[in-house]
Amino acid sequence: MKDCCCAPPPLDLGGKQKRNEAFRCVLWAVLLINAAMFAVEIAAGLAAGSASLQADSLDFLGDAANYAISLLVVGMALRYRASAALAKGATMGVFGLWVIGTVIWHSLHGTLPSAFTMGTVGLAALAANAASFGLLWTYREGEANMRSAWICTRNDVLGNVAVLLAAAGVFGTGTGWPDVTVAAIMAVLAMQGAFLVIRQAVAELRSGSLAMAE
Repeated sequence: MKDCCCAPPPLDLGGKQKRNEAFRCVLWAVLLINAAMFAVEIAAGLAAGSASLQADSLDFLGDAANYAISLLVVGMALRYRASAALAKGATMGVFGLWVIGTVIWHSLHGTLPSAFTMGTVGLAALAANAASFGLLWTYREGEANMRSAWICTRNDVLGNVAVLLAAAGVFGTGTGWPDVTVAAIMAVLAMQGAFLVIRQAVAELRSGSLAMAE
């Protein structure tokens, strides 16, 4: 309490720099994880005819691109970080719309995916995203750029669990509807995440503009 009653504490520039450096290291790690899993899942999704695996693979690709953007703006002024988060939120929204289109296509064609491939690759993807989730946990309450990275990974973990449930559903029912249903859920998650990121980024851009005006 004495710090509040006396002179303001000195700026902890060293602590902020260390946090940014740690965040960069984490982003490099999750970037490599997501890029590798994109290559695995896109091949498996196309081979298995699975809408949910294809959707998840593009999610990995989008996340890898988002982490790369985050790396570029770490330590920059708030307006640059917020602008990057706004771009990432828009990307998440576009991904959600693409998945909706994929769901419609597979529904019309009645695709029956390979449950075994879905389950095997889904487990590998879950392990990869669980590792990324743990690495980014510390930054879940940070500014929009940090929080958007965590939200992307959170959605991925939920999506992977859903893919495993879809694999079980396809195996049990002998139809492709569980796969299509999970892909639709992933689209909703992407749209919801996009809304959260865009809302916070816009708020930070506005606060930055107000601060400059003053």
